[in-house]
Amino acid sequence: MEFPALLTLIDERSAALRDAVAAAAVSGARVSDAGVSDAGVFEARVPGCPEWDLGDLVAHLGAVQRFWAVVVTAGDPAGPPSADQLGDREPHGDLLEWSSASTELLLAAFQGSTAETPAWAWWGGSSAPLTVGAIARHQVQEAAVHAYDAQETVGEAEPLPAAVAVDGVAEFLQVGVGSLGAWPHRPARVAFAAVDGPVHILDLSPSGGQLDPAAGGDPVVTVRGTAGELVLALYGRVPFDDLRIDGDREVLAQVRAWSNPD
Repeated sequence: MEFPALLTLIDERSAALRDAVAAAAVSGARVSDAGVSDAGVFEARVPGCPEWDLGDLVAHLGAVQRFWAVVVTAGDPAGPPSADQLGDREPHGDLLEWSSASTELLLAAFQGSTAETPAWAWWGGSSAPLTVGAIARHQVQEAAVHAYDAQETVGEAEPLPAAVAVDGVAEFLQVGVGSLGAWPHRPARVAFAAVDGPVHILDLSPSGGQLDPAAGGDPVVTVRGTAGELVLALYGRVPFDDLRIDGDREVLAQVRAWSNPD
C-alpha cells in the first residue's frame, strides 16, 4: 500500500477501537460472556489479551502510538529513543480523548516524514526495511488487531478490513517471525493460503524464518482461510483449528508457540 493509505488505515482502525468502547459505554451494553456492563465497560476482560481489561487495551495502543511518534519524529536510525525523549506515556483525563490525541500525535509524525526515511525499529534482524514506511505498515496491523480485540470484548467483532488482512499475513511473517532468529526445530516450510489473497510460504531453518524464499520446496503443512482469518490466527485471536489444515499440524503448533504474539 502507498504511504497515505497506510496512514488512513491507522486513523480508521484506531477510531474503530474507540468507537467500540464508546458505543458500549453509551448503550450500557451488557455482554455476559465478556463481562461488560454499563457500570464497568473498561473493566471487561479482553479475550484476545486475557491479562488486560478494556482500559488496559486502550492505554496500550495509545502508549504504543506515542512511542512510535517519538521514533519517527526523532529520525534517528541508530537506536530507540531514551526515556527522557519518550516522556510520560501514561493516560491522563478522559481515556478515549487521550487515545484520540495519541493517534493524532502518531499521524502528525508520519505526515512530517516520508515512507523512505530511515528509522530505528525493533525488527532489525528481519528482512523488513528500517524505514518510516515499514513502521506505518506495522502500525496498521497494531491498530487493526486491537480494534478487533475491543469489538470482540463488547460483543461486536467485525472481520478485518480487506486491505489490512491481505497485507497482514506477509507483514506478520516478515516482521514478527522474521525477527525471531534461528528456528529451534527441524527445518520445515509452511504455506499460508488466503482464499481472497496470495499464498505465502514461510521457510523455517537455523537461519530463521524467511518469507517466500526463492528456492522451491513443498510445504509440510498448508493453512487455508480468508486473509483476515489467517491474520487473526497468527496473532492468536482465533485457533488455527478453526481453519483448514492439510499436513503436519505439529509444525503449525510449533510456529504458534515460537511466535507467541501479544
